[in-house]
Amino acid sequence: MPYLIDGHNLIGQMPGLRLDDPDDEQKLVMLLRRYLARARKTGTVVFDRGDPAARRSLSSRTLNVLFAAPPRTADDALLDRLRRERNPRAWTLVTSDARLAALARQSGATVRDAASFAREVARAAARPAPGRPQPKEVGLTEAEVAEWEQAFKDRDRFSSST
Repeated sequence: MPYLIDGHNLIGQMPGLRLDDPDDEQKLVMLLRRYLARARKTGTVVFDRGDPAARRSLSSRTLNVLFAAPPRTADDALLDRLRRERNPRAWTLVTSDARLAALARQSGATVRDAASFAREVARAAARPAPGRPQPKEVGLTEAEVAEWEQAFKDRDRFSSST
């Protein structure tokens, strides 16, 4: 099921992203591209305003990036997309906007709350990519070594007195 994502709505739910950050859209796009590639899914994210030319550089094989041209809003563009689909039931809309969610459900689309989707994307971003080597474990700190030495000394003292 491909995703149709209310971009600014999702940014407001993403840990570490802020709507007042001038690079918020680009940061979200990078997270979504990584998530969708790992999940082997595709999606379209729509933002209010923005540079329409940026869509070419931000879009990828897994994620189509769109900017609504004023006076239209991202909500308008998302609903138009669902209305044009032959099978809107095949799509999952990601938003926390109650009005938009209700209209999407009426069209037959599945709706996913932006907050729960944001948590899933954030968890996926925190995991290393499959097939990549895991970071090597570092040795014990000096404090940990001293703690273990003391534990063994205490154990030896205890076992020799019995």
